[in-house]
Amino acid sequence: MACRVINKRRHVGLQQLSSFAEAGRTFLGPLKSCKFVIDEECHESVLISSTVRLLENLDLSSAVGQLLSEAVHAQNKMYRTGSSTLLFLVGAWSRAAEECLHLGVPVSLMVSVMSEGLISCIEEVSSLQVPVHRASGHTDDTQMFSGLGSRNVSLCSFLPIPPDTGLIQKKSDLGDVASPSVTISSVPGRPVKSANLHRTQAKVEADENTSQTPQTLRNRLCADTRCRKPALIHSRHFNRVDENQRTSKPDGFLEHQGAATPHTYRCKDLAELVAGLSHGDRSSMELVDAAVRLQSQNADVQRGPCAAPWTFDISGVFTCCLPGLPETLSCVCPGYVTVVSTSRTALIEELQNQLLRVALIEGDLTENYRHLGFNRSANVTTVLESVKVHQASSEELWIDQVLQVLVKFNVNLVLVQGSVSEHVTEKCMHSKCLVIGSVNGSVMQAFASASGAQQVAYITQVTEACVGSGVCVAFWRSIPSDVDTVSSMAITLKTEGMNLVTVVLTGPVTAQMQTKEDRFWTCAYRLHYALKEQKVFLGGGAVEFLCLSHLQSLVGQPVNKGIQVCSGGLPNTSSWLASSLALYRPTVLKCLASGWHKYLSALMYNTACSSSEFEASAFIQQHLQSAADSGSPSSYVLNEYSKLNSGIFNSGISSKVGQIPRVYDVVTPKTEAWRRALDLVLLVLQTDSEIITGLGHTQLQSQEAEHFSLL
Repeated sequence: MACRVINKRRHVGLQQLSSFAEAGRTFLGPLKSCKFVIDEECHESVLISSTVRLLENLDLSSAVGQLLSEAVHAQNKMYRTGSSTLLFLVGAWSRAAEECLHLGVPVSLMVSVMSEGLISCIEEVSSLQVPVHRASGHTDDTQMFSGLGSRNVSLCSFLPIPPDTGLIQKKSDLGDVASPSVTISSVPGRPVKSANLHRTQAKVEADENTSQTPQTLRNRLCADTRCRKPALIHSRHFNRVDENQRTSKPDGFLEHQGAATPHTYRCKDLAELVAGLSHGDRSSMELVDAAVRLQSQNADVQRGPCAAPWTFDISGVFTCCLPGLPETLSCVCPGYVTVVSTSRTALIEELQNQLLRVALIEGDLTENYRHLGFNRSANVTTVLESVKVHQASSEELWIDQVLQVLVKFNVNLVLVQGSVSEHVTEKCMHSKCLVIGSVNGSVMQAFASASGAQQVAYITQVTEACVGSGVCVAFWRSIPSDVDTVSSMAITLKTEGMNLVTVVLTGPVTAQMQTKEDRFWTCAYRLHYALKEQKVFLGGGAVEFLCLSHLQSLVGQPVNKGIQVCSGGLPNTSSWLASSLALYRPTVLKCLASGWHKYLSALMYNTACSSSEFEASAFIQQHLQSAADSGSPSSYVLNEYSKLNSGIFNSGISSKVGQIPRVYDVVTPKTEAWRRALDLVLLVLQTDSEIITGLGHTQLQSQEAEHFSLL
């Protein structure tokens, strides 16, 4: 149980955020530690290994807990990845904000500098983005990411990953290392520029800025879209930066280009991208890779064998969990796989060699179901002598009506999006009709498009035009005789022209099935966003290291007066705040950077790269000094990626060229996790500031000054 003393004289909300975040620090990185959450009242326990499941099982009844839960669930609902990063940075930056308050930094100034600092970091790490062109081809692994640009990127990790995680390059790739580099295309309309070109542009822009008058520069900076209120600066829609203005940063944050030319790197094909995004979860990513290739095969059949770019329609992928079976039975199947009762075995055996006619019900298949918006008749009173007899006869009459409709239109299969009455299921089974409930809406739409069926709200609305055809049903696969399937079994539904893919997840331990499903969807969404955005980050901690190095380089830079008056909404008339900016800005940046430092230290410790977080911190500090001495942190990171045997970024990993792990990170989910984390911290900071304003220390009794926060 985690415990922390809450000091009421300080910002309670920030302390609560850091306490909640402390409980999830072991979920950071590829090697996650599982936790048991035990209910003290009923003594039930839940096995979890993700931030989302942790917060679902914690008592978050406080206002701060609710805000944290909403932020994490919003991140998970949109991206299915980045929640652990969000939770950890919330805790780290909450402590950073507490430290700034302890040092007397004004809240408004803290909000301004932290916001602009994060924007500057996001702009800085764009140099570590790898453009990923959607390679065209079929399901073989021979296609390359070819295109317009000339920038090549290696996928070896910045922070080493233990070699037993499965992310080891095959020996067959050793011959490719000496071959000429294969270019990676840039995002259309945004050609990749070399480091020398960036430096040339930076010099030209610097000369142009120095030739302008201070008033002209101030007007230009204040007119820039990045100079806005803190309420807007965290939205990616209000932070568009023109490519020709990339070297200018808000609040005096200027990009520095070093003298060293980064080495070139390479990315070969989809298989390499999949391996780079697996983050140690090889089994789940292999299933994702199989789902992508199966989708591509189905698409080739429908449109012909013409070359087409790799795509991943994640809305056409579903999971079916079958606990109690060996893990070796996990696989990817075309069509829709679902679980039904073993009592329907005889019916399915009879139907599996037929082309079935299907009806689709988008509501519940129950006698009392009414569609959304239905208005019952008012002021109607029914008086009956025997209510029970009437209710029974009413349901039986309705079931008879359902059976008449199914027999009239020769319907063999009914898919229901909602729940199904048990009596209806039994009656239909005797009439040689299979009824399946709780079907996903996307599955219903796919069957409607492929079979020609039309969805209806009530079974009585079914007509000949609403019935589809051509659906096949079959058993999923034969189960080994020594496996007890209890009372359920898996079946497969298919029809021609339907591009649905079901990932069947099996495992002997029922408590781990939720974790398996979460891990699969995390890998699936990583690949989905990588192919959708056509770009990825260099992974393994390189992006966070560059943020840390960049913030430290900003600490010693003077404040640009042109940005000072319009950054973060500081009023022009407040000379006190303007003078405080130069005084407190380095302190706030150091505290913000400490969050990245703690993140990298915890990441290295969790992945067993360091025996302690202290050792990891010293390792990071050594590279920070080297990056600062190089004059260009981004070039330093890119160059260190090319040093396979340097022992700096790849300590503990085999020196063989073909065994260097390759790691990628998705761009938008990662940066959005940063934004949400800082937004939450600043929201709680400003809310607490309003609440405790005017509260003197003498107004608190000593016995009420502290209490414990238990998790």
